[in-house]
Amino acid sequence: MPAIGNYRGIVPAIACPFTPDHRIDEPALRKLASWLAGHAGVVAVMTNGHTGEVFSLTPTERATVTRIVADELRGRVPVISSIVCEGFADAAEHARMAREAGAVALDVMPPHHWLRFGCTPRHALAYFAHIHRAAPDLDLVCHVYPAWTRASYSSQLLADLARLPYVQAFKVGQRDMNKYARDIEAIRNADAGKAILTCHDEYLLASMVQGVDGALVGFATFIPKLIANLWEAVKAGDLKRAMTIQALITPLKDAVYGGGEPTGEAHARMKAGMVLAGVLAQGTVRPPTEAPDAREMEALRAAVAQAGLLTR
Repeated sequence: MPAIGNYRGIVPAIACPFTPDHRIDEPALRKLASWLAGHAGVVAVMTNGHTGEVFSLTPTERATVTRIVADELRGRVPVISSIVCEGFADAAEHARMAREAGAVALDVMPPHHWLRFGCTPRHALAYFAHIHRAAPDLDLVCHVYPAWTRASYSSQLLADLARLPYVQAFKVGQRDMNKYARDIEAIRNADAGKAILTCHDEYLLASMVQGVDGALVGFATFIPKLIANLWEAVKAGDLKRAMTIQALITPLKDAVYGGGEPTGEAHARMKAGMVLAGVLAQGTVRPPTEAPDAREMEALRAAVAQAGLLTR
């Protein structure tokens, strides 16, 4: 039985608030998690994603973030923790730590040395199997990297992963929309019961209408209501309403992502936007990520105001 009964909806990849001296801000993290879980359409919350500045966190801190969020959301929505490791031993350790911290599913990012050296299908299948053995009662979510990386998975490999009983969902991040469609088809043909979630923060509407089951995106830590409303419009087949909502999202997307894919500085701009919208009290990021400059703040302020979210 899956640990999470319903992946179909919106899963925010939560930001990690920091104090001005770069410590995890537990009260702010609890407040953010509770606020996210209170939105209709949010079916889970994910910790330790790129939006959560996972690469700035130590293994112990990653477990701490998950523990705080899982404790705050106990009895409300389940918590997924991303794990990003380099080998089998540390992946197993991170899986066990996430489980002990309260996660009920793991978003499995590819080992980042695969970005440089690539991987074979056997490597990927063995990696997932090893993580499953370390935490056998947790669902695994396959985090699919863009096609231009050497850590991307072929459509055939995604079908093979979909047939594994412990892989319950796919966070599909292809930026090649032709391959995105082929990947969705391959997963559906392998096991139509597995959830497929877009993680195209910058292509939300375009990726939602491809027959997916929802969205697992960092952008939802900033604008969960807009994204949930967009998803409801897509599910209802109301393209006109969906386009109206996307028109509010697009200036925010441009101000945060700058027309490109997510980066560390994009996550800094997102935090700054969350401050302007009253979601966070302050938007500290950990070095080497840099805070937005004056020009970027001006663009963020204009976009947040246009969406009707400006509070400060």
